[in-house]
Amino acid sequence: MSIQPFASKKSAPPVGPYSPAAKIGDLLFISGQIPLLASGELVEGDFEKETRQVLENIKSLLDEVGLTFKNVVKVGIFTTDLSKFDLINKVYSEYVNEPFPARAAVEVAALPKGARIEMEAIAYVK
Repeated sequence: MSIQPFASKKSAPPVGPYSPAAKIGDLLFISGQIPLLASGELVEGDFEKETRQVLENIKSLLDEVGLTFKNVVKVGIFTTDLSKFDLINKVYSEYVNEPFPARAAVEVAALPKGARIEMEAIAYVK
């Protein structure tokens, strides 16, 4: 089985040596997405907008392979400010419906490019 890398023109290019998404078998692994626009510019100053941009980046990678958030089985959330947990949940619930994927949320000291939120996802391809 070989790994198939994926990217989307609607989301920012990677900020390092990795694929934005990689498919192997029936699974699509979406690398951590920070609030970058397709131009590579970081959305800053409004945590709700930042969170929404992260989810839009994930959505564009899912779209690239014909999937939706309904295919997502696991999400990892990393933030530098866990006091924003309720706001993250508010925006997240605009994208993800029941049955909800498994999820973890972790506060971290820092994220790439000074971002305040990052999310990764695993989706089932069938």
